[in-house]
Order: sequence, then C-alpha cells, then structure tokens
Amino acid sequence: MKASKIKPKHFDWSVDGTVATITLNRPERKNPLTLESYAELRDTFRQLVYVDDVKAVVFTGAGENFCSGGDVHDIIGPLVAMDMDGLLEFTRMTGDLVKAMRDCPQPIISAIDGVCAGAGAAVAMASDLRYGTERSKVAFLFVRVGLAGCDMGACAMLPRIIGQGRAAELLYTGRSMGGEEAERWGFYNRIIEPDELLAEAQKQAARLAGGPTFAHGITKTMLNKEWNMNIAEFIEAEAQAQAICMQTKDFERAYNAFVAKEAPVFEGN
Repeated sequence: MKASKIKPKHFDWSVDGTVATITLNRPERKNPLTLESYAELRDTFRQLVYVDDVKAVVFTGAGENFCSGGDVHDIIGPLVAMDMDGLLEFTRMTGDLVKAMRDCPQPIISAIDGVCAGAGAAVAMASDLRYGTERSKVAFLFVRVGLAGCDMGACAMLPRIIGQGRAAELLYTGRSMGGEEAERWGFYNRIIEPDELLAEAQKQAARLAGGPTFAHGITKTMLNKEWNMNIAEFIEAEAQAQAICMQTKDFERAYNAFVAKEAPVFEGN
C-alpha cells in the first residue's frame, strides 16, 4: 500500500520522501481531538502497518500548540449523557488509538509546542520520541475533570517513561509539566527552539527512515512485547529477533561497508 492512498479529512497528512507528517489543524481551538479525528488517527496508524513507502512519522499541531485534548463541545458534553455501553465504546476507541500507534512499525516522533494536554499528552506519551519546546506545557489533566489518571494507558506507559513517583504526581494532581522539567524527567528527548522544532523532528525522522528500517520495526516490537516478559523470556525473544535481523540484506550491507571503510546505505530489507 502507498502513502498516497491515505487521505484523512480531519487532520493534515503530508509525505516528504519516506517521512510522513501528521498535523492536527484546528489552531483556533488549540487543536482538540473530535470523535472523528480520534477514529481517523486510529485507522491511519493501522494502515501504516501496510504502507511500504513511509518509514517514519512526525506528529505535530498547528499554530504553536500540540493538542488541547478532547473537544469540550464535541466529546465532553455528549459523554455526560451517555450510558455505560456508550462510554465504554468511547474509552475503548481512544485506547485503540494508542494501540495502533504502538503497533505500527514506523518510529513516531511528536513535535510538541504550547499546550499538550489530556488526550494530547497521551498521544505524545504513545510516541517513540518526543521533542518539545521550553515554553510547552504537558498535562495529564483527567483528574481536573473528575476522572481517574488511568486513561489511554497512562498508568502503564507514563511510569515507564518518567518513573512511578513522578507519574503518580502528574496523574493525581493534573498539573502542567513545563518544557525544562519534561526534558529533565525524560519525557522529552530534546528541547528545541519553537521555530526549529518541526524541522528538527523531521530531520530526525529522515535519519531513522534512512537507517535499517526493518530492524527499527523489530526494535519497536520488542520494546512493546518485553514489558510482560521475565528475564529468560526476553533474552530468548531478543535472541530470536536479532537472528532474524541478521538475515537481512541491511546487515550484510553494513558489514561490506565496514570492510570497504564506507558508510552503509540501508534499504530496509
């Protein structure tokens, strides 16, 4: 399947070479998610499993903000009137977006400026790498609307990124985490100036897309799978995964380039 087949209606989609960029584009509202954009994002990441000309993805927001979370009028209001069946259908759908992001083989880099709150923070959390700005604010603010912090996998994933105690503080209080703090705690991989943020994220995505992309997919798979394994299981799983990678042409290309004292040129197979 080619990336040109993906034609979303509720966010912007562009492809430059082998890097796709997803842009939430409702800047006048700080890029909130709607029921439609949630579902379309989920479906897009599921499609990426079968897309062979996209090797890395950048996720960002328009207008100096990343994402303000679920749209108050489109989502929060209707939730109050739903019965349990409807509520569970909604919460499973939002969780499916996180599963789809983790299941797609391409590395995902979030470029985060301004507001990154609620579901927006969960999307950032579900990405593989996160680049932020000093002025950005990340908030898992579910408690501030009377909900638990366990939303879209936050109670499992956030502690693995920043540690149990720090995650507990953010999830219990709903407070904002500034850019410098986010980098210090390990939520951000890098702090970048706002006017350079997207370009730097896309450059890193291009570097990853130019690497051994089959192996990158294996790395992402194992990062997910090894959460629930004991030491004997994950050592064996990694042995099998690495043996598979050793059968690729990219592994042979790297060896031949080393012998020739040249930089390897990877082709993803």
